[in-house]
Formats: sequence, C-alpha cells, structure tokens
Amino acid sequence: MSKELSEEGQTHHRHGKDYVDPPPAPLIDKDELKLWSFYRALIAEFIATLLFLYVTVATVIGYKKSGPCGGVGLLGIAWAFGGMIFVLVYCTAGISGGHINPAVTFGLFLARKVSLVRAVAYMVAQCLGAICGVGLVKAFMKHYYNTLGGGANAVQPGYNKGTALGAEIIGTFVLVYTVFSATDPKRSARDSHVPVLAPLPIGFAVFMVHLATIPITGTGINPARSFGAAVIYNNDKVWDDHWIFWVGPFVGALAAAAYHQYILRAAAIKALGSFRSNLSG
Repeated sequence: MSKELSEEGQTHHRHGKDYVDPPPAPLIDKDELKLWSFYRALIAEFIATLLFLYVTVATVIGYKKSGPCGGVGLLGIAWAFGGMIFVLVYCTAGISGGHINPAVTFGLFLARKVSLVRAVAYMVAQCLGAICGVGLVKAFMKHYYNTLGGGANAVQPGYNKGTALGAEIIGTFVLVYTVFSATDPKRSARDSHVPVLAPLPIGFAVFMVHLATIPITGTGINPARSFGAAVIYNNDKVWDDHWIFWVGPFVGALAAAAYHQYILRAAAIKALGSFRSNLSG
C-alpha cells in the first residue's frame, strides 16, 4: 500500500498537477481506418443522430398539428431536444464520444481531441443519420410534415439574418463550452467528490438554448439537424437561410474551443512558458 502511495505521489510530482491530460490527437491518423472501433463509432454516431432527429422533429410536427393551445408546447420541444441529447450522449459516449453534432466534433477537433480523419467521418455519419431520421418522420407523418414546415430551421418572421446568425453563434458557444467543461479531466480529478454525469449538463445546455432561440431560428446549433431537415423538406426559404446554420455553429464552436483551451486552461501561456524554458535550457 505504501508503495502504491509513493508511486502515485511520484506520478503527481512528475506531472506537476493532480490530473493528466490525454495526448493530443494526430492531425491525420490513417491507422484509424484499419480499426473496427473506428467504424463502430461511425455507426453509433449515425444511429444516434437518426434517433435524435426522428424523436425531435416528430415532436415539433406533433406540436404544430395540435395547435398553440395543445400538444407539448415550446417547453416540451426544448425538453425533447435536451432530453434526447442527454439519453444519446449517455448511450454513445463510451463508443464514439457521443458527439451527435458536427459543431461539437469541429470544436473537439480544434482542441486536438479527435483527428481530422475522424472529425470528417463523424460529420458525414451525422448528416446521413439526420437525413434518415427526418425521412422517417416524413414517411410516418407525410401530410402533416409537408404542411407544417417539416421541422426545418429558418429565420423566423420579425428577425433578420444577422440576429439569427448571432443567436446560433451564442447558442452553440454555450453548448460546446459545456461539452468541454463537462469532459475536462481537470474537473474530473479535482471535483471527484461531486458526482457529475457529463451528459446531464450537456443535455440541459441544449434545453436552455432552445428556450432562448426557438423564437428566432427554430434553434439549429447542430448543422446535421438543420441539414437533414432542409434536405427532406426541400424548401427555397429554408435553403436561402441554411448557411446560417453552418456558419453560426462553427463560429460558436471555434469561440468555445479557444475560450476553454487558451483562456480557462491557459494553453497559450503554458506553451509560451515551455518555449522559454527550452530557450533558457
């Protein structure tokens, strides 16, 4: 027992901190393409995004079918999105990381958590899953789907594209910032006495953002969600606004990754300190 404590103390001393960051992912990792675990992760992302879009878009159509005084209401729609993210991240986190969103994947790629190969493959799987999920909704509820907007994202009446873009940037920032914070190894080590289930704050972030932005854009913050609905609904107005639901989430993810990595985790200062120590050495 004393030997184990001694080794643990030596490990902490060697790293100079009470947690260990995983090594950065390589930019290009072709060896991933040879692993079954890589393709298993793609399948998990595909199925998770399919289920996410099916349940959430079906909820939106059901609400519109019931009218403003019936159905689940806007609060229920927000719960559907947030709740499904909680469930699906919990189910897939150990297989693929539970991204279910190209903006999340992009943010984690910028932070060197995943390779470029995996990031691109995840985004493709997520978009294909989203198309299939919305396709199922249309197959089961065709008349209502076609007449009630298809659950597609667009700038809502009374708002302009600049406002919509800003809403998508801020909303995605909240989500991706929460993802980084909930999965931070530093938090896991130092707050181990506080049992935090990572999917819970992530799902709750999605819920809160939907409450704020449904009236503005219908809430994208997930390019796959917006793309799948746009492909199946295929409306000119939806396609005219569609760029907002890629640019906004990607800018928000970039800002969240930079804020977490370079300000909260002080990666830039650490890198500068390491550079100076190498020069002095």
